Parts: sequence; C-alpha cells; structure tokens
Amino acid sequence: MNNCKIMAMAAAALVLSGVPTLAQDSTKTAPRLTIGGYGEAVVTRNFYSDHFNRYRFPEQHKDDKSHGQADLPHVVLNIGYDFGRGWTMGTEIEFEHGGTESAVEIDADESGEYEAEIERGGEVALEQFWLQKSFGRGLNVRAGEMVVAVGAVNQHHLPVEFFTVYRPEGESQILPCTWHQTGVSVWGRLDGWRYEAQLLSGLDAERFGADCFVRYGAGSPYEFKIANKYAVAARVDNQMVKGLRLSASGYYGLTFRNTLKSIGDKYNGVEGALWIGTFDFQYKAGNLTARGNAVWAHLADADKITAFNKNFPTHVGQDGSPSKHQPVASDAATAGCELGYNVFGHFERLSAENQKFIVFGRYEWYDSMLKGTNAAAYEWCGKQRIALGVNYFPLPEIVVKAEYSERFYKSPYNNEPSVSVGVAYSGWFK
Repeated sequence: MNNCKIMAMAAAALVLSGVPTLAQDSTKTAPRLTIGGYGEAVVTRNFYSDHFNRYRFPEQHKDDKSHGQADLPHVVLNIGYDFGRGWTMGTEIEFEHGGTESAVEIDADESGEYEAEIERGGEVALEQFWLQKSFGRGLNVRAGEMVVAVGAVNQHHLPVEFFTVYRPEGESQILPCTWHQTGVSVWGRLDGWRYEAQLLSGLDAERFGADCFVRYGAGSPYEFKIANKYAVAARVDNQMVKGLRLSASGYYGLTFRNTLKSIGDKYNGVEGALWIGTFDFQYKAGNLTARGNAVWAHLADADKITAFNKNFPTHVGQDGSPSKHQPVASDAATAGCELGYNVFGHFERLSAENQKFIVFGRYEWYDSMLKGTNAAAYEWCGKQRIALGVNYFPLPEIVVKAEYSERFYKSPYNNEPSVSVGVAYSGWFK
C-alpha cells in the first residue's frame, strides 16, 4: 500500500471519529476531498412488555408477550475538504432510525380531503459542520458545529469502536449522543498527549427529563438552537503507554432560561448550572481488548427546573412546550466496562487476512434519577445491564454483531432480556 493511500485512510478515519485531521501534515500526498461514513442495521427481539405503563404498574405487565424491532440506529455520511495552507472543512450528516418520511394523499374515506401522514419516524441531523485552521500538531482552532469532547461514547462512537450491537447504553441514556453543539475548539497533540478545550452554546433545561436526564437538552424543536447560555468543555487523552489510552473530560454550563418562553421574576436566581466529569480508558494487548467508562453529573436548581417544566400545559397547541413534564434529577451517573478476546488471533491465515472473531462481555450500571425531587418514585431509572455476544470482522471496516443482554431492576420492576443481531460498517470511500 503506497504512502498516499495510507495517509488518506488515516485522514478519513480521523474525520469519521470526530477527531480533527492534521491537514498540514499531508497536503502533498493525501487527496483534498475525503468521503466516508458509517452505518448500522439491527434486528432485536425484546422478551418483555412494551406497554408505556410497564414501570407504573409492573405486576400487570409481568407476563406480556415479547416484541420485535428492526432499526437503522445511525447511517452517516462524512465529507472533508483540505483547502490548503492549513485550512480544512468537515461535515457529518446523520440519519437516525431511518430518517423521516412524510407524504400527502387524498383519503377516499374522508370526502376526498388531503391528508398529511408521517410514514416513518426518525431524525436527520447535520451533526458536524466546521472550519479549521491548523498551525501544527500542537495547535489547531476549529469553529462551527462539532462533537462535544465529553465522555467515551461521544468521542468513540463508531460501530467498530464498541462491542455491543447498540452504543453503550448508560452514557448514551443520560448524555446527548452523539452530542454536537455550535462553538469554538482549540486542540492539539504533544508527546503522547492530546488536549481539547471548547466554548459552546448551552443546553436547554426545558428538555430535561427523569428517564433521560440531560440527553435531549442539546436538541431544538425550532429552526435554530437557542444560545442564551454558554458552556465550556475540556478533554485530555494520554497514550504514552503502548496499547493504553487514558482519558478524562469535564463540562460546565448554564441551562436555565435557554428557552423562548418568557419566565418572569418567579425564578430569579435560577441558573441550572450543569457539572459533568468523566473518565474512560482502552487497553489493547495481543488479542485482548478492555474498555471502561464512568460519568458523574450534577444539575443545580433541579427542583426549581422540575417545577418550571411540569408547569407547562401538556399540549404544544395549548401554549405548551417540548418539555417532558417530568422531574429532573440533581445527580445522575453511569459506569461500565467491556472485555473482548479475538479467537481468530490464534489462526495465522485468518489473522493475515485481518479477520477477527471477538467474544465479549459488558457490564454497566446507570441511574438518570440518582438523586433529586421524587427520585424514590423513579427507581426504575436505575438499572444494571449485562451483555454477552460476539463480533465478527471479515474486514476491518465491516462487523457482524450478535448479543444477549438483560437489564436488571429493583423489585417490583421486571427485568428486560433481549437478543439483538446487527451489521455495521465504518470506512472511507475516497
């Protein structure tokens, strides 16, 4: 493989992972335009109730029938361009759960009236759009819509970077995922270290909830994101030991009054300061891969934000809001680890062909209502999850995944076992 192709692959891989490329290191050999992406298709059978009241009345739904789901969790197209002289551009367009489909038709049963129908739920999002100026390996400046450098899943969310069929559940349930905001970033690499510091638009406390904590706070129901409040984030990665990456990240931002709604004087002094601290690691040695992550988050004024959100009417058409109308925790947390072993590493021919067959196990715990108003009534938001399965890589860019998993709850809630099978790719095309 020639040097041009090797450097092009490296540049595309960095764009896909949300890590900035060092255009000035490769302008003479790498192509100016890079196109890549990743995608996942999943089929799951859930051996538990899908009734919306299964947590409120668990005994009534203990013996409900199983149900199946087919999903396209993420299909993503990445485009990068090197303008020269250290200036680069990156974009990421993501279709979650198949995107959206709508249609207008004439209904024969409604006197020939036109009707609009939603044929498919999902999301289409421009998750990255940024311009970057690189001054060298140690200093790069980026501005635009970018991935927030907080947590393991946001930084390493490609399907070849985790073993489970879906993204690790704990972190992606309590934090936005993939978390992207508009802002400015400064980052660089120095002797085995990578650093990044970001100034970002803040989250919207109106969209927080009991079962999701701040997960939906980065989104917007409007044609723009409200930016009344701001936040800072930072991340440090250390890779000085061969095969080992140690990472820590943090976040601080204000979340209240980041809304279009006029709030008045009743909530004077309420800021909704959000603190997040994370740690994650990866260790690779021979055929063994181990990963782990932990997140702790604290939301100030959670009781007042709860009262504010629950005070909205429940229907948007009646002066309501996109609020989930649920209590919000003052504290949320998650921790997890996974271990995988490549069986094909013992077979010379399969290893030479870059094929892998990884047997893995994952454990995680998370609680989106760890502490806060009415936390006792939302004990089902705290759960443990175990997943056991396999990953088959016929090529480094393609993986077939299968797993058995189960969520474990405190009594009287019912455990939730499931079986999932998925196929995914992550690669560059140009």
